[in-house]
Parts: sequence; C-alpha cells; structure tokens
Amino acid sequence: MAKGQGGRFDPAWKRGLALGGLTFAIALATSPLSESAVRALSLPLAAAIVVVIIAVGVLFDIIGVAATAADEAPFHAMAAKRRRGARAALALVRHADRVSAFSNDVIGDIAGTLSGAAGAAVALRLGHWLAGSGEERVLAPVVLALVAGLMVGAKAAGKGFALREHRRVLLALGILLETIEQWTRLRLYPSTRRRRRNRRRARAKVRE
Repeated sequence: MAKGQGGRFDPAWKRGLALGGLTFAIALATSPLSESAVRALSLPLAAAIVVVIIAVGVLFDIIGVAATAADEAPFHAMAAKRRRGARAALALVRHADRVSAFSNDVIGDIAGTLSGAAGAAVALRLGHWLAGSGEERVLAPVVLALVAGLMVGAKAAGKGFALREHRRVLLALGILLETIEQWTRLRLYPSTRRRRRNRRRARAKVRE
C-alpha cells in the first residue's frame, strides 16, 4: 500500500512520515515552553501569549491557502518585469503542495494544539485565582471554549481573506523573503530552477 510502482516507497508516504516527525519534534520542543511561560507570567501576559499563538496559526493558514489558490501566470508576468517579491512568490506557488503541508498541517496544527494547552493553563490559573468564589467552575470551561472559538473563527476568516487576496498575500510574503535573503544571504523559499530541471529530466525519461 505504501509502495508505488517498481516496489519503491511512495513519495507521498515519505513526505507524510517526514511531516509527522517534524510536527512531533516541534510540538515536543515548544509545548513545555509555552505552558511554562503561561504559568510563570502574569494573567494578562499569559492571555497575550495565547492570542499570539492563535495569530501565528492563522497567519500560516493564510499562507498555505493563498499558495494553493494562486496561479503561476500573474507571478510570471511580475517576475518578467522584475517586480520585487514576484520571484519568491512564484516559487511558493510552484511548490504549493509543500508550502500548504508545512503551513497548514505542521505549523497550523501545532498552533492549534499549543493554543489549547496554553488556554487550559490560563483557565487553571483563573481557577486558582478565583478559588472559593464559586466562579472558577464556570470560567474555566468558558475560557477553553473562548480559545477554541477564537481559533476556529479566526482561521475561517483568514481562509476567506486568503482566497480573495492570495496575490497580495504571496507578493507581500515574497517581498519579506527576498528582503531576508538580501540581508542574510539565507534563502527561505525553494528555487524555481531546480523544479524546471526535474521536469526536464522527467520528460526525458518519458521519451526514452
């Protein structure tokens, strides 16, 4: 089932296992840090951390949806005119499957898990703060429901925005990535040339 033609391991399974391992490693590293930070900080700062985690998840969800919804043609035209950010945006669209998998499946899911855990820690602190008043039994579930509702609602709004404004989103992200590359010599987006070479090799094999 996991093997494709010729008995080789299906690349989709390889990618899925790799993303699963990456998600596990990132979640394992960040979850204790976020929970300990929420417990150590004051209640307003802890709530702010929860909001930041939700915002990160929504932001990456927007990126993944925008990359999937966009077409290459407009960015080809922009890149031909040497418009800033178009080259990186084109690379993101060309590798939309990888961008979406990393943004939505890895970062988005981790942010959802962390926001739930951090929200539970905030609810627990509220319970200790209101201990004996009788309100802790009501507020703790309300806080958890509020975090879940905020996460789902913000993601839904973000997806709608990404579908409408995917060109602007990717161009802005492309400008940011190219600026980082210019200042640090570190490329954070895939190369478009490498993809073309792979396509040429695949076509040559088919002709043979």
